[in-house]
Amino acid sequence: MKIYTIGFTQKNAEKFFKFIKAAEVKTLIDVRLNNVSQLSGFAKRDDLKFFLKELCGSDYVHLPELAPTKDILNAYKKGDMSWQLYEDKFLNLMAQRNVEKSISPAVLDHGCLLCSEHEPHFCHRRLVVEYLNEYSNLDLKVKHLY
Repeated sequence: MKIYTIGFTQKNAEKFFKFIKAAEVKTLIDVRLNNVSQLSGFAKRDDLKFFLKELCGSDYVHLPELAPTKDILNAYKKGDMSWQLYEDKFLNLMAQRNVEKSISPAVLDHGCLLCSEHEPHFCHRRLVVEYLNEYSNLDLKVKHLY
């Protein structure tokens, strides 16, 4: 099953939506804790939903159960937590939430996980895919769009 990930920072709207359209993303899966952030106008929930449908024929879904808690995220952003500790805490959170049992394979198939980070290396969207590959019966083939 194909799945994509993308971050909206360091991309203008044109580049972002070209990536989504070229990959033929069926559903953009917003895995941000806050999907109405001021960081990027086109990436706010309502605008994003509209642009995805109009420009790409893609659906939008917000799955905050695939986002870190505010405490985990803030500690990492402030430098109070290493990336390794962040990974451990986030993966434990995914296990506690049993996300592998609640996420529909249909949503993931040709879906694209959205977060703000430009690259996936230090972003939880990569961890979500790795977790699902390890703890579900899905075989997700991931491509990071950046």
